[in-house]
Amino acid sequence: GGQNVNKLETAVRVKHIPTGIAVKCTEERSQGMNKARALTLLKSKLMVLEREKQEEEMRKIRGDIVIADFGQQIRNYVFHPYKMVKDVRTGCETSAVDRVLDGDLNEFIEAFLNYRAGAGAGAGAESNTAAGSSTSKQ
Repeated sequence: GGQNVNKLETAVRVKHIPTGIAVKCTEERSQGMNKARALTLLKSKLMVLEREKQEEEMRKIRGDIVIADFGQQIRNYVFHPYKMVKDVRTGCETSAVDRVLDGDLNEFIEAFLNYRAGAGAGAGAESNTAAGSSTSKQ
């Protein structure tokens, strides 16, 4: 056995021109079977490349993934002995808990946008006010 390797050229090399990915196959004894196998390998490599592109797009869309663990919360809700909602990132707080729970988050959204615009450098040091109470942190 093994003399067939010396007599016949059965190796196939397939290149995908747009990406430059090349695949070489010499496993089978016939050129047709090597071509089919090379095309299958090329297709799988292109699929992996496409999947990586999609995952990268999804990472860009999702942003940072934060594990929901103690100390990772965005807002604290206190119901007893007093009522307060506080945004941990921006320092924005309000005593109108019912309004926040009903979906009125505009105050927190504005505070976060100001926080992000200032890249967190001092923009979140002052808290917004609600329900007539005025507090600021320095």
